[in-house]
Amino acid sequence: MIVYHGGTDIIESPIVKSGRPNLDFGQGFYLTDILAQAEGWSKRMALKRHSTPKLNIYEIDMNVISNNFKYLKFDEYDSAWLDFIVSNRNGGKGWESYDIIEGGVADDRVIDTIELYMGGYIPKDLAIQRLRHFAPNNQLCIINQTIADEYLHFIECKTINIR
Repeated sequence: MIVYHGGTDIIESPIVKSGRPNLDFGQGFYLTDILAQAEGWSKRMALKRHSTPKLNIYEIDMNVISNNFKYLKFDEYDSAWLDFIVSNRNGGKGWESYDIIEGGVADDRVIDTIELYMGGYIPKDLAIQRLRHFAPNNQLCIINQTIADEYLHFIECKTINIR
């Protein structure tokens, strides 16, 4: 599978524990198999950092990883995904039980629903009902450094035009 990491740096050898804590799937190195999603993220980061957007491109064999590591995959925005995201955003450490996690992004399309639920303004069943209207944008979070070192193969880094 070809995967992408959008940002402002060339990252040939990711360090998984250098990521920010309290993200969707915990602290790790985030990737996506959706090119437009990675390009958009790189542009947002570049504008925020007054830098140049970069798109790092990798290859990863998910069959090998799913058979040899603790792999958690969410196929949709559902109750299990919501509980996991909310826990992690609140400082939970459930992600530490896994080597790699894959599933939907808590992005601009769904974040309002998540924040309403987290703030106690809507019940869980309504949050799930609202989330089900969206197809998840995919992300992978590598938590185990061995996966990054041995199974994530850097292909190239491209500069992205901001237009």
